[in-house]
Amino acid sequence: MQSINLGNAEQFKQSFREEAHEILVDLEAALLELNDAPADVELVGRVFRGLHTIKGSGSMFGFEQLAAFTHNLETAFDAVRNGRLAVDPPLVDLTLGALDQMRALLDEDEAASDAGARSMILARLVELTGNKVVSSQPAQPSAPAAVPDPPPADGAVHLWKIRFQPGPEFLLNGANPLLLIRELADLGELHVEASMDQVAPLKEIDPERCYVRWEMTLASAVSHDAIRDVFIFVEDQCELEIELLEPEPAAAARPAEPAHDGDAVARALEEPRSSGGGRRAYDKPDNASSLRVPAARLDQFVDLIGELVTVQARLSQVAARLDDPEVSAVSEEVERLSTALRETSMTIRMLPIRGTFEKFRRLVHDLARGLGKDVDLTIEGAETELDKTVIDQLGDPLMHLIRNSMDHGIETAEQRRARGKCATARIHLAARHSGASVQISVSDDGRGIDAAAVKAKAVERGLIAADAQLSEAETFALIFEPGFSTAKTVTDVSGRGVGMDVVRQRVESLRGTIEVKSRPGEGTTVSLRLPLTLAIIDGLLVRVADGLFVLPLASTLECIELTGAEADEANGRRMVNVRGEIVPYIRLREYFRITSPRPAIEQIMVVETDEGRYGFAVDEVLGDCQTVIKSLGRFYRHVQTVSGATILGDGTVALILDPQRMVQEVLRAGQSHMRG
Repeated sequence: MQSINLGNAEQFKQSFREEAHEILVDLEAALLELNDAPADVELVGRVFRGLHTIKGSGSMFGFEQLAAFTHNLETAFDAVRNGRLAVDPPLVDLTLGALDQMRALLDEDEAASDAGARSMILARLVELTGNKVVSSQPAQPSAPAAVPDPPPADGAVHLWKIRFQPGPEFLLNGANPLLLIRELADLGELHVEASMDQVAPLKEIDPERCYVRWEMTLASAVSHDAIRDVFIFVEDQCELEIELLEPEPAAAARPAEPAHDGDAVARALEEPRSSGGGRRAYDKPDNASSLRVPAARLDQFVDLIGELVTVQARLSQVAARLDDPEVSAVSEEVERLSTALRETSMTIRMLPIRGTFEKFRRLVHDLARGLGKDVDLTIEGAETELDKTVIDQLGDPLMHLIRNSMDHGIETAEQRRARGKCATARIHLAARHSGASVQISVSDDGRGIDAAAVKAKAVERGLIAADAQLSEAETFALIFEPGFSTAKTVTDVSGRGVGMDVVRQRVESLRGTIEVKSRPGEGTTVSLRLPLTLAIIDGLLVRVADGLFVLPLASTLECIELTGAEADEANGRRMVNVRGEIVPYIRLREYFRITSPRPAIEQIMVVETDEGRYGFAVDEVLGDCQTVIKSLGRFYRHVQTVSGATILGDGTVALILDPQRMVQEVLRAGQSHMRG
């Protein structure tokens, strides 16, 4: 019956894995929300739909154990949505543990998969629901004709007529009609008739199309929605008619539903989108408007656009040299197209940070249980978009920050009450755009950081002198030193002094900065400032003697001239008056120890940094340019003030400067580059 190219089958299987992982992330978030709002029927529907899709699609792609295991969870939440089972913390915790096993089965990870743990979970489900457990052994491929299993005894039995005809794309998308029929058989007594009248002559048969249609009668106590749920993930790929042959009993004759409004649940299940907004991975797909592309292929696409930008810069230089109107017109058109293509490619790589943030709900839930603390995680700015490459590397730093807050920052409920605080602590994850950067913060309302304890530990370890005068920011920066920790005991959560060092290293590798603010007894906020993208930026090309440098255009405010007389009037101090505001500046010639004499008139590029406005004195501003960022390689990985390099149109190399870090380095060095 089903004929799928083996190469395509593996592709479908991988696509299912990716979709299923997205569903599992959403399921975790929905379960944790359900733990706080157990009567929320939309959350119940969200969980049920996710489990139903993984079960049905898992069967299609050969994940029989996963499908059977998930079926038992789906049965439990079917009881929840029908009001026969209430949501409570034991059910939520049991389901969260089941999701871990589902991940292992999905990845076919034998080391992580634990048959004993799955058996314990199923045994607990039996205790909670009273339903029998479905075996995880692969089903036999024979087609069912009639299934004598009795229907559920909690309502009147109805007779349903079901007409089902797969569409032309049904098999191409990996669907298997026999598995759907087998699932219908689980609902009650099913009689099946297959119609072959549409089968084409042998020479005209398309082996990847299903020509058979089925007419079935189902005797069961289930509702119309329950039958439709069987086809929920293929409904747009088939013709489906569900007809009630016997009228349903009057509403007054039905048994009372103790926990939920069944109609409200049904309406929630029919909603194509969840209450959280945005398209879920298991919504009906819109094949005309979306396409899943492997990340590696997208990275290759962006790399090629980067090469195109370099070639376009070369073409612009050739056009300027030839001074030919026709060549100049072609050059301008290529520049326009390459700019549009670059912006489009960058947009494609941008993803909302919601997925990364939502993963930490489970982390906070589990840590709170393990540490005996009551903690709520709140999220702000989850729709803030960031380059996928940056998002992929954010997980570890944010995890370390949250674990540190949970272990060191958050007090126990008793300690919080004694200090006049709410017993439930709060960790707040926030993201927002700030110019060409994104600022991500992790805040808690815990005990805060003891600056005196940090300084004493730093003195003990020889990091600073005992009489060192440090600002608050400099003191808090010490916690990022390798192996630094003020914890008196080492736990399995933190205390070994490795987490914060990892945070700093990862953030710096992303060309980002990190800042800590804390108040004793009030809490701590750690802010990460990260670039929107790591691939291509708009920059200003400047020259100092024979050296070429690029300053990011997004942080550059203006350019002013500085004459030799004005520099002399400052008595050796690197300060310039910008419309009444005194702005310090860094002379790149001195910073990079370039010994040639400076020109009579220098250009000062004024940029915005976290430390305020600063200027960078250069010999000449050559103009703006699209800059393809190239790594300097591992040999220069410790050079923090240079973000990378770029290749110009004539083949020369220009260094891309990081103004933020240059200013910070100069301030740490005692402003030596701002003095004569």
